Amino acid sequence: MENFDIIIIGAGPAGMTSALNCLRAGKTVLVLEGESFGGQIAFSPRVENFPTYQQASGAELMDKLYEQISQWGARIELEKAERVERNSDGFTVFTDYGTYCCTSVILATGVKPRHIGVEREEELIGSGVSYCALCDGAFYAGEDVAVIGDANTAIQYAVVLSGYCKHVHVCALFDRLFADKALIDVLNSKTNVSVRYHMSLKEFIGDDELCGLHFEDTVTGEQINVDCKCAFICIGQQPSNKAFENLVELDQAGYIVADESCATSCKGIFVAGDCRTKSIRQLATAAGDGSVAAFYACKYVDEVTAKK
Repeated sequence: MENFDIIIIGAGPAGMTSALNCLRAGKTVLVLEGESFGGQIAFSPRVENFPTYQQASGAELMDKLYEQISQWGARIELEKAERVERNSDGFTVFTDYGTYCCTSVILATGVKPRHIGVEREEELIGSGVSYCALCDGAFYAGEDVAVIGDANTAIQYAVVLSGYCKHVHVCALFDRLFADKALIDVLNSKTNVSVRYHMSLKEFIGDDELCGLHFEDTVTGEQINVDCKCAFICIGQQPSNKAFENLVELDQAGYIVADESCATSCKGIFVAGDCRTKSIRQLATAAGDGSVAAFYACKYVDEVTAKK
């Protein structure tokens, strides 16, 4: 059974930044990724808020990071981590293809936006369907856009978008908004925002690019079309942490509990990126987490090694 100093589960910006810093510290590193490299940001057609390039696609940035950790000697496997167990020397990671041992683990599994489940949703991601107004909103300055959702994130997105979009349509499924009152008050002060309730999305309108949405009123049955260049879907996120609940503490929403040191409730396991409890989830904060988690994981490995 192969043994590594550190196993990193997840190859998004947090996981690969962790790998880079662990490798630079002279540690042996295995990176496991169950789906595709790069995380959510890899699907963003343009990134303009990350310190380096004026503009680049998320895929380009993640390709560069992948090349960087490869050149530093990371072992990278496209395998899904199914569970982690503590053993006498550290941890054993079981994947859908094999089993590996290590002294420390960094969990960087990220989150997935909840999809609305309407036909052509996947096809239009990056062409009028988005899950992050902070990432993609500026590309629709001066356009009509829609926000689908009714809680804090949706209302925050609508407020941000109202600053540079021509009009923002907030489409809520239920009969009210579930956001904080202060946020709703701010939203109601915006003259270029309209809110409609009982809106159930039935169809994305447009060929190669989105140009509108088709809804049904869940109370009256009325069929409603909303013209827009982008639909920001904000109906929640899903952390991918259930496989590790036997070892680390999760909050009620399923996020791994950790502070700014990125240490979890289990000694030797660290967490980085969107899968942990935090208030801001962006590319830059994921990379920051990756650096912090790597520092403390390397420190832990050094302490364990010194005791042997």
